[in-house]
Amino acid sequence: MATSSISSAAKNLINFSTRNVDSQKKSIFSKHLSFSNSSISLQKLSLFKGSHFSRKLQKTPISNVLETVESKSDLLSRTRDPGNLVKTERPTILVSEKLGEAGLDLLRTFGNVECSYNLSPDELCAKISLCDALIVRSGTKVTRQVFEAAKGRLKVVGRAGVGIDNVDLQAATEFGCLVVNAPTANTIAAAEHGIALLASMARNVAQADASMKDGKWQRNKYVGVSLVGKTLAIMGFGKVGSEVARRAKGLGMHVIAHDPYAPADRARAIGVELVSFDQAISTADFISLHMPLTPTTNKVFNDETFSKMKKGVRIINVARGGVIDEDALVRALDNGTVAQAALDVFTEEPPPKDSKLVQHENVTVTPHLGASTKEAQEGVAVEIAEAVVGALRGELSATAVNAPMVPPEVLSELAPYVSLAEKLGRLAIQLVAGGSGIQSVKVVYKSARDPDNLDTRLLRAMITKGIIEPISDSHINLVNADFTAKQKGLRISEERVLVDSSSENPIDSIQVQVSNVESKFASALTENGNISIEGRVKYGIPHLTCVGSFGVDVSLDGNLILCRQVDQPGMIGRVGNILGERNVNVSFMSVGRTAKRTKAIMAIGVDEEPDKDTLKKIGEVPAVEEFVFLEL
Repeated sequence: MATSSISSAAKNLINFSTRNVDSQKKSIFSKHLSFSNSSISLQKLSLFKGSHFSRKLQKTPISNVLETVESKSDLLSRTRDPGNLVKTERPTILVSEKLGEAGLDLLRTFGNVECSYNLSPDELCAKISLCDALIVRSGTKVTRQVFEAAKGRLKVVGRAGVGIDNVDLQAATEFGCLVVNAPTANTIAAAEHGIALLASMARNVAQADASMKDGKWQRNKYVGVSLVGKTLAIMGFGKVGSEVARRAKGLGMHVIAHDPYAPADRARAIGVELVSFDQAISTADFISLHMPLTPTTNKVFNDETFSKMKKGVRIINVARGGVIDEDALVRALDNGTVAQAALDVFTEEPPPKDSKLVQHENVTVTPHLGASTKEAQEGVAVEIAEAVVGALRGELSATAVNAPMVPPEVLSELAPYVSLAEKLGRLAIQLVAGGSGIQSVKVVYKSARDPDNLDTRLLRAMITKGIIEPISDSHINLVNADFTAKQKGLRISEERVLVDSSSENPIDSIQVQVSNVESKFASALTENGNISIEGRVKYGIPHLTCVGSFGVDVSLDGNLILCRQVDQPGMIGRVGNILGERNVNVSFMSVGRTAKRTKAIMAIGVDEEPDKDTLKKIGEVPAVEEFVFLEL
């Protein structure tokens, strides 16, 4: 198989280094723009639709923004209206609950911030269609109705805190909206509050304080219990739970934990034993709750579970009020099964003024103060602001809760292959003949690395994006790629093949195969009848390297004409002259053949889309047996 190629000019190189980007190797490419509501948004450069164009973004390190690079000519051919470039807008960010000033200041440097507190559900739905991002705490319910009312404009919901039970994740995923939270900034504050409630409950601090302020001196009534040597069961051994464990160990307590997802080695490192749910609640003197509110954990502490506890147990809850059946807890307090409870959260917040639980003499309560320290409030505000701004810029947030977690080092390595993956998907779907239903796609990754160490979730999402977006009104990103593919009956399988090549690059090539379809370009079919195209990254630029059984070498920059022809002299000149006469600029040309003077495929990269007459003339060249125009 021989391959020859003609290049109009040597392409600039891109250095995707995570730190220093050599300015001499930067390709000066325009971002691909998509138009919506008279505004321009970054789409190709972002995994998330609508990251608004900003000069500030151009200065963002390549390692921080997952970019798809396209040429200026491709930009103009896609937009078809360069004059709209003046209509750029800053994204609108709605903050529906109070946020620290440091976070608001950060948001204002990037977008237009609207702070509207205490919105009713109807008011939120009325506003959301004008917003690109929404930031909430625990009080705002982001329901399916909110995502429907957004009409596709909402790109990211930021939860200023850990729990995301007030956000409909399924609906967010279906609508391609990223959900991010701030899981680290208030971790210490919540853990400290849990310990504060633990100690104050054990020593009756709140009750004794109220008694003294009522003019009483009741030393004998408020005799407490010691913490040393007591068993504390932590239900939910995540970030907050593990920090509570560290502090409780320092108080001389024996700590056990229940969490079906917690790694045993992390628990052992802290000196905590992981046990079953029943063992935890039946042996503990104190039980501290740190679990999320899910259908599984809703009212998991009820009459049945209270009956299994050691008589006189004490309960602390700084997680979610809904995990406790509050009526059942009152009964357990009244019959002495639970000696005391210290609660920072409630099923309904604020709870009713006549709540029997709040008024119970053996209950210590605080108004959801877990994250209420000055340091935590500022930290959460900054953390969620950074996550939201990053998502609007097109970065994958490490705190995303409805998208696969892709480590930063993997993102940096795979950045050059993102464009290749999407463009191969776009080429594959355009090669399918009209009326052929595409149901099965196989992606083959060839690499010198161990296949088990190759994370391809991001690339699969981009191939899915390339396949589905050109034939539907769906916007595909890493959030909803798998969901949308399944919804449309598209099955994407993956294979990793070990090859003898440089291990410096994570991937040698990507091959996309479409099964059980007809092709509008028969030469793209392999012997087994599948459409097959293959590509690789060269000097940071995606290249098409194989069509069917024909080897080619053409940059996937602009649009593409594929011609199958009789291999004879003068073919490049004839087709080139036709394009030149019609003022269609050729950027690359490559000819792949199986043997001399037999069949060949000519792949031509063009800056402009040829009109029908130009394409017709190419088809009329006697030696051209078939051709197809493909738009990238």
